[in-house]
Amino acid sequence: MVLLEVKGLTKTFGGLTAVNDLSFELKKGEILGIIGPNGAGKTTLFNLITGFYHPSAGTVFFKGEKITGLRPYQICKQGLARTFQIAQPFANLTVLENVKIGAYSRIPSNKEATQEALRILETVGLHGKRDDLASALPVGHRKSLELAKVLATRPEVILLDEVVAGLNSKEADDMINHINKIRKQGITILLIEHVMKAIMSLSNRIVVIHYGRKIVEGLPEEVSKDTKVIEAYLGEEYILAKNRRA
Repeated sequence: MVLLEVKGLTKTFGGLTAVNDLSFELKKGEILGIIGPNGAGKTTLFNLITGFYHPSAGTVFFKGEKITGLRPYQICKQGLARTFQIAQPFANLTVLENVKIGAYSRIPSNKEATQEALRILETVGLHGKRDDLASALPVGHRKSLELAKVLATRPEVILLDEVVAGLNSKEADDMINHINKIRKQGITILLIEHVMKAIMSLSNRIVVIHYGRKIVEGLPEEVSKDTKVIEAYLGEEYILAKNRRA
């Protein structure tokens, strides 16, 4: 079953085309990875899907319904939520209060919202930090809090924007474990990531974009060997040098 469908999505900023006629599908229960070099249009894509930007052309469908033109909070209430590349906690609130705010989008009762928030904090390894101010958290815990806030909205689909990037080895392994637990709970995931260990181990399929266009789509093992992908990341000179060595 297709939960999210992107059809011909395009976004221009003046003379710059950030996303160019991009199409793909996200199926229920899978993790679809989105990769590409810096400036490829990945975060712009997330902003288009979640209503922060309005597309210049193209349409986004969620569970078969058009969501293009809806506001971010409306899209979130339908069950599609996202994290941000730079964590954006409510700095002067506690970790628990941050997550409760997300829970209130679905749960009117303070008691039930607290219980839900505590359950989610256990999932992402922050239960012991529940009474700490968000402003006091190190980067790794801030990224986990960003994930917890999204989970509190009870999404069917979550868009994760570089939640592993910038973490040390242990933090990265912990985040990968958190994402695997979330998938086992039945949540479908669209994942932007530069950390290849994460993208290759988590993704069922991968879409590669370059200059806003899709250049490759396939299984992780196929994508990792594709010449166009290697060229997009490492440059044409790398390909020529590799061929000369061969």
